[in-house]
Amino acid sequence: QVQLVESGGGLVQAGGSLRISCAASGRTLGNYVMGWFRQPPGKEREFVIAITSTGRNTFYADSVEGRFTISRDNAKDTVSLQMNSLKPEDTAVYYCAAGRSMSASPHSSDYYEFWGQGTQVTVSS
Repeated sequence: QVQLVESGGGLVQAGGSLRISCAASGRTLGNYVMGWFRQPPGKEREFVIAITSTGRNTFYADSVEGRFTISRDNAKDTVSLQMNSLKPEDTAVYYCAAGRSMSASPHSSDYYEFWGQGTQVTVSS
């Protein structure tokens, strides 16, 4: 079992930057694809970004490409999301997830086995 805990959310003005992190315990993250999803107010959860277990490949939602960067430190069992040029529409609860499904895409929530509790990111206009 993997426990994921997000941290670093908060309030930021449009155009600003924020870094959120996810720490794992219970099992090493080294064999898992790590992803970030978000759920805007009143909307369904959506894929944001993911990184393969080695860190060699990343996957982005079109809405965040060029603004968001994901990184991981397998030695520390952490993954981070650097968010730049934030927009009000980035406001959401952000969830960290770990998965290694053989039958789903990393863009899909079905790919992921373990989820954090979420951290709120609010971007003011």
